[in-house]
Amino acid sequence: MATAYLQRTLTSGNQKTFTISFWVKRSALGTGTMISYAQTPGNTSHARGYMNFATDSLHFAFNPTGSSWWSYNVSNRLFRDTSAWYHLVARVDTTDASASNRLKIYVNGEQQTLNSTIGTQNLDTGWNNNSYTLRVGEYAGDGGENFDGQFAHFHYIDGTAYDASTFGETDSTTGIWKPKTAPSVTYGTNGFFLKFENSSAMGTDSGGSNNLTVSGTVTKLIDTPSNVFATINPLYNVTTFNGSKLSNNNTTAACSTNYKGVILSTLGASTGKYYFEAKITNADDFGVGITDDAISLNTWSPSSGNYVFYLTDGSIRRPSGSTSSGTTYTTNDIIGVAWNATDSEVTFYKNGSAIASAYSVEGTQGTMMFAIADVGTSSDNTVHCNFGNGYFGTTAVSSAENPDDGIGIFEYDVPAGYRALCTKSINAQEYS
Repeated sequence: MATAYLQRTLTSGNQKTFTISFWVKRSALGTGTMISYAQTPGNTSHARGYMNFATDSLHFAFNPTGSSWWSYNVSNRLFRDTSAWYHLVARVDTTDASASNRLKIYVNGEQQTLNSTIGTQNLDTGWNNNSYTLRVGEYAGDGGENFDGQFAHFHYIDGTAYDASTFGETDSTTGIWKPKTAPSVTYGTNGFFLKFENSSAMGTDSGGSNNLTVSGTVTKLIDTPSNVFATINPLYNVTTFNGSKLSNNNTTAACSTNYKGVILSTLGASTGKYYFEAKITNADDFGVGITDDAISLNTWSPSSGNYVFYLTDGSIRRPSGSTSSGTTYTTNDIIGVAWNATDSEVTFYKNGSAIASAYSVEGTQGTMMFAIADVGTSSDNTVHCNFGNGYFGTTAVSSAENPDDGIGIFEYDVPAGYRALCTKSINAQEYS
């Protein structure tokens, strides 16, 4: 569970007119995931405001009096795609004569339908109050409700209401909404712009001098709105591996004793060459490899799906049965998987050394994903996946090796021609 956040103390600003714009990629789903909150810590009698994901819907609220909440939801939409970056903008201007214009929320450039409008003109919202604490990623009252996921290009603007087009635009080639890296805005008294570029000072304000203080560990990743890396898919739950057992932006999965299941990457492909690494603690009856999403794994002889797994005992499992690689692996070994989707073959590596020649994918290969499998370990286990972001859990790789295209960071040398499983690399290989 995430516990980190950023914060600063506000001064007297504009409580009627402001803008919040940011890119977000969720990891944990469900209730109580706070995006930003402004309040006097521990004091619930004063005005306050927040923006969060509530039961996977987008929620914006403020309490101008300290007693009655004004709450607004994006209607009929859930935000449950953990493989996607969303661009969210909340534009607030309670001075506007039209109630429908006082709050506008945009997702990826499109204005959203809200469950209601701000009916009172010139209302003070509780944002930008003097001496209030503003937090990004946590409840500013008594703490908790931490956000679990990633942020990029977080703009907080005091005194001006901007539309989404100020911060993003549609790519003329792909038709995909993308960020403007240097929008023309005035940040105002309390405003700031977090690029999250300085790994030693992640609260640095790139728009001025309103730096935020970091509490806990906030990690700089190379996953961005313009290039999304694979993670573990929390929506593909098979017994052992479910969303509640995922952490570190869905790159770490915990497994309990004697449970069985498989986890898959959020991204897959049917052509191209891709590489990833996995590090397992207390290795016991685990498998690392590739599979399609039709797999049903209760034993090492799955009843359905196409797959190739490299097991801790050194065996290679495919639908036709088991063969021996001659090389076992154990706790804290790093297993590399080089998947040649074009030629339907897989090569496995143990701590940087290939264990044998490539193994073919049997039958008809469709879209395949990287996968971790467990069929009943005798102890609790944790697996850390590095899809190219350069971490095993919260520990950065020591060698920092790059694929040929320079996209991704791995512990060991990446085989020539292989790339990280990310959107730029998939597009480059599938449409070249």
